[in-house]
Amino acid sequence: MSRLYIIIALTFLLGGFLRAQSNLGNYLKYAEEKYNKGDFFYAAELYQKAMQIDSNSVAILWKYAETLRAYKDYRKAEYYYSKVYEREEGGLYPMSLLNLGLMQKQNGNYDAALETFKKVKSNFSKDKKNYIYIKAKREMESCLWAKSNLSDTANVIFTHLSEKVNTKDSEFGHALHENSLIFSSLRADSVNSTEEVYATSYKTKLFKSKKENQNFTDPTLIKEVIFKEMSSGNGAYSKDGTRFYFSLCKDDGFNYRCKIMVANYANGRVSRIDSLGTIINAQGSNNTMPYVTQLGDEEILFFASDREGGAGGMDIWYSVIKNGNQYSKPINIKALNSVDNEICPWYDTTEHRLYFSSNWHDGFGGYDIFASEYKEQFSNPENIGQPYNNPANDTYFFKDLDTAYFTSNRIGVYFSKNPTCCTDIFSAYPVPPPIVIEQKDSIQPKKESLAELSKRLPVTLYFHNDCPDPKSRDTLTHVNYINGYSEYRAMLDKYQTEYSTGLEPVKAEIAKEDIENFFIEYVDQGVKDLELFRDLLLEELKNGSKINLTVKGFASPLAKTDYNVNLTKRRISSLVNYLREFDNGVFVPYLDGNAANGGKVQFTQVPFGEYTANKLTSDNFHDQKNSVYSRSAAIERKIEIQSVDYIKEDSLLFITSLSTRTIDLAKIGTKDSLLRTIEFTNKSALQLEIERIEVENNYLIANFEPIILPNNSIRLNFSNSMELPKGLFSFYAKLYVKGFTVPLLIMINGEGQ
Repeated sequence: MSRLYIIIALTFLLGGFLRAQSNLGNYLKYAEEKYNKGDFFYAAELYQKAMQIDSNSVAILWKYAETLRAYKDYRKAEYYYSKVYEREEGGLYPMSLLNLGLMQKQNGNYDAALETFKKVKSNFSKDKKNYIYIKAKREMESCLWAKSNLSDTANVIFTHLSEKVNTKDSEFGHALHENSLIFSSLRADSVNSTEEVYATSYKTKLFKSKKENQNFTDPTLIKEVIFKEMSSGNGAYSKDGTRFYFSLCKDDGFNYRCKIMVANYANGRVSRIDSLGTIINAQGSNNTMPYVTQLGDEEILFFASDREGGAGGMDIWYSVIKNGNQYSKPINIKALNSVDNEICPWYDTTEHRLYFSSNWHDGFGGYDIFASEYKEQFSNPENIGQPYNNPANDTYFFKDLDTAYFTSNRIGVYFSKNPTCCTDIFSAYPVPPPIVIEQKDSIQPKKESLAELSKRLPVTLYFHNDCPDPKSRDTLTHVNYINGYSEYRAMLDKYQTEYSTGLEPVKAEIAKEDIENFFIEYVDQGVKDLELFRDLLLEELKNGSKINLTVKGFASPLAKTDYNVNLTKRRISSLVNYLREFDNGVFVPYLDGNAANGGKVQFTQVPFGEYTANKLTSDNFHDQKNSVYSRSAAIERKIEIQSVDYIKEDSLLFITSLSTRTIDLAKIGTKDSLLRTIEFTNKSALQLEIERIEVENNYLIANFEPIILPNNSIRLNFSNSMELPKGLFSFYAKLYVKGFTVPLLIMINGEGQ
């Protein structure tokens, strides 16, 4: 090959390289410009082209992931954040792993998100005041909450408003006034159907759409509130309807600034527009989302602001309005606000509840809708559940009569390219009650369903070693579970210290985080699950239901077998005590079986002791680091509400009793002969007949007299029919009575030597 040819080839390649580098620089420059202006779709397109030129640049990957998140393309953003973290492990972009977890959560991947947030928490454990650490810890709790509440669906008819209101751009619902829906939209006068429209390409404008039955007419623009190069939205009316409030915002990508405006309103028209003063529109801050209502005897302006004095981000504030034009110094509602954002306030004067959206409190995704009850002060917020909330963003909740409206970018919105890009307005109203036609001389059967209770199972509650009542052989306790939990939770520092003793600094920090994660993921979550289950149980009992709860008890293998069985019985007893003492004894009539409506709750106790404990868990008393304070030991010390059943008046649980439901064989030779006896009592006026007793694995056989006369007892004699298994074992005997399809269960525990 001639030198001239080589020079020409090199010149060609160098020219191509320089052109590529030039194109790369242009793509990055224009992408950043588009991103800063809020044109996220176009910025993403440009970053994608840049990646085709330089696929090894972590910086470009990071910017692309950030742009996808801003564009609300959660699935692609999750993928590219994972790629960023794979390459730089948080060294260059500390937020990469946290943002990955947030995207996993917004995609509904709660298990994956939980593990990611644990990792973030561990990575930033040296600075527990760091926002990333605090946010990761909060999101761990939120993921656990979401997993427990996925079945919490309200009984409503859920509607996506028609394309007369919703478009492939974004719409935001604000209020119903004079039978018209007031909403803001990014729709333009003329929109190319092949392209989506974004916030800064077209400014938001306010519209009205007349409601006719359950439908809405073509919207009309509220022209009076259009300002050049500004966005208007968040329309709200004073209680007397003479004033119209709205937000006026100057958009510059993320660097927007909003202020609250007010205008006269009469005969369907807006006039005399003015800005509220600096008491409300504090300089250097965003002030937006006004809502005016009555709170007690006072007219109140609720709004969202990031002004100084808040908890962080956007907070909910309120100001008292005097004479329609005087505004008191705003008050921060501390019970609601967090280090992240609380927005979109709306107050229900009938329920006395303030609704708002937040991306901090326990939720399913990004922004969820919450409610806070007002009784002289605001209560802690509660998530209003599905279908109002989902893994995407849910905002702008308000009601009109029995219909609720909210705004969401969930899957199912109208779109051109990205299925979660843009927001639409949805409505929900209660399912009408079924029409019941009464028939003379006929009793309509009650429809019994434990579906909601069963969805909450198992409820698992954890205990400190040998608690409650250490060194006791009693089977009952006076300890209330919640009191015991509080003492247990207060021992976190001791657990961390003991479990990390003797480890080098890095491993010690990992051990401490592991123990704290256990308390968050298991101990705390157990209490939250119990509270949800408790409320559903009470509702069932108030309806007159008779319910049996099967509760299993477990222990770590530190103590002897017979001691552990009694310990697990005390733990179950502490749960019963909790229900007895809750809300001034509201459960007592149901527990004692003397409720006026016939409602009743009883417990079937299955105390396993340590029979099912992990055999690798330390049972060495002198090694308390591992036998008491390790995660593996702590996770064994628990009780579980495992099943819920209705008690019918003719059920075996109601008309019979067993002297014990547990045969404890303790430590026993596998070839030893044994005989254990249980007394079976017929409490009814019927003659009963035992059909059979089945023992799992055929290790035992049962001998008995099959006929049980009314108000009489017989003895069930169990003996071994073959060698018992070696090691810890636990299995059931099932007692079948003629005429009853559901057997009684007897637990058999032991340790074959």
